[in-house]
Amino acid sequence: MAKLLYQGHGSLRVVTDAGTVIYIDPFAGEGYDLPADFVLVTHEHHDHNVIGKMPHAEGCVIITEQEALADGRYNNFAFDDVSVRAVEAFNAKHPKNACVGYIVTVDGKTAYFSGDTSMTNDMQDMSALCLDWAFLPIDGIYNMDHVEAEECAAVIGAAHTVPIHMKPGGLFDEAMAEAFCVPNRVIIRPGEEITL
Repeated sequence: MAKLLYQGHGSLRVVTDAGTVIYIDPFAGEGYDLPADFVLVTHEHHDHNVIGKMPHAEGCVIITEQEALADGRYNNFAFDDVSVRAVEAFNAKHPKNACVGYIVTVDGKTAYFSGDTSMTNDMQDMSALCLDWAFLPIDGIYNMDHVEAEECAAVIGAAHTVPIHMKPGGLFDEAMAEAFCVPNRVIIRPGEEITL
């Protein structure tokens, strides 16, 4: 089974059973020692797009919102042991034409990495996907607050929902994470690794 490391803020790393390394929104925390096979960037804000933070494996694939959202169409990407589907992401501070979220499938598990967003139309269809994981921002400044994120979690219907992207400028905020109340909540602290 794939392993996920929460690096803090909105940054995560996934390593598949086969050893494929995926970084999502690299910026915060530690754990950038493994060469990247894939780097997924949801948008070009400085706290999501530090693609040079880790070494790159030969043939590293970098997918930004420019590749993911081309000509107004959200694209899909399929590789040996990784599939990536781009979906909507937007709010008052993140324009719809410059941001995406990603649904990533590895080792038979599917995870939604929302990027910076509020409720989107695409979320309405996610319950049919039977997602294993959803990672949602809850800072309430640049994104939705925990109350709206709870509403999104209910609509998405993932088996596990993880609050991320909390206090601006910080890796993590325990009180904000605890305030996010959904039945399937999983709190992951920076530096912690879980099995997807």
